[in-house]
Amino acid sequence: METVLITGGTGLVGTYLSNKLLKRGYSVSFLSRAIHETPSIKTFVWNYQKQTIDIEALNNIDYIIHLAGANIGERRWTNSRKQLILDSRLKTGQLIFDKVNEHNIKLKAFISASATGYYGTITTDKIFMETNMPANDFLGNVCNEWEKISDKFGENGIRNVKIRTGVVLSGKGGALSKIIRPVKLGLGSAIGTGRQFMPWIHIDDLCEIYVKAIEDKQMEGAYNAVSPDHKTNEDFTKILASILNKPYWLPKVPPIVMKLAFGEMSDLLLKGSRVSAEKILKTGFEFRFTDLRSALSNLI
Repeated sequence: METVLITGGTGLVGTYLSNKLLKRGYSVSFLSRAIHETPSIKTFVWNYQKQTIDIEALNNIDYIIHLAGANIGERRWTNSRKQLILDSRLKTGQLIFDKVNEHNIKLKAFISASATGYYGTITTDKIFMETNMPANDFLGNVCNEWEKISDKFGENGIRNVKIRTGVVLSGKGGALSKIIRPVKLGLGSAIGTGRQFMPWIHIDDLCEIYVKAIEDKQMEGAYNAVSPDHKTNEDFTKILASILNKPYWLPKVPPIVMKLAFGEMSDLLLKGSRVSAEKILKTGFEFRFTDLRSALSNLI
């Protein structure tokens, strides 16, 4: 039985992924800031701010999946919040790298979350691929530095995979729970121009990509984890309203309203480009949810 250590395992993706791995016969353990009573999963405590980790967590592990990181869409991007978003990814990853190095842990692979924010919060006609350079904005810089930690494992001969994730759709929380509220109230409307793209992925497909990253030894480097179905914010809202049998309203929500409410973080909602799924498809991966309507219908 192979063992997978997950950081950020109690979050939205980690919870879904750990259950999937257990069903596939893997042994799963968590690195967490506090002990959690989770059936079949042992939790080890770490603190990246104090640079401490229960070294028992690294005993007899085969894979590390690094999901830890402060939620980028939870609060306004104050300077302190930006620092937390960065530190919670970089310092955690660096701590793991240092301890794996120090104790000569023979990992089979290090698999790290990343985000499509790597390409920047912009709206263009371009379809971004893994070969594109990182954007020189806040999220682009965060993702670039985040991935550099993963690359350190690669430099030490450990297979490393970086999963550049789009908007994760789940029925248990996350982005969809926020998007759906006004639509359920009959107040569904596109944001800004509505023409900004929303690279999205169903949580089940995302977690299957993580499983494939474990099992497919040919997978290495960066992969976009997004559906091949490109949809704009306006498309998304209209489809959601249709499924819920709720009205879709005009006019759209003006950008100034979003900027006043969310500050710089509003760029997450007001901007977005298409992101290619071609590379992950070429591995033979098959999406369960290839169109937005079927994905949303499954979750609502």
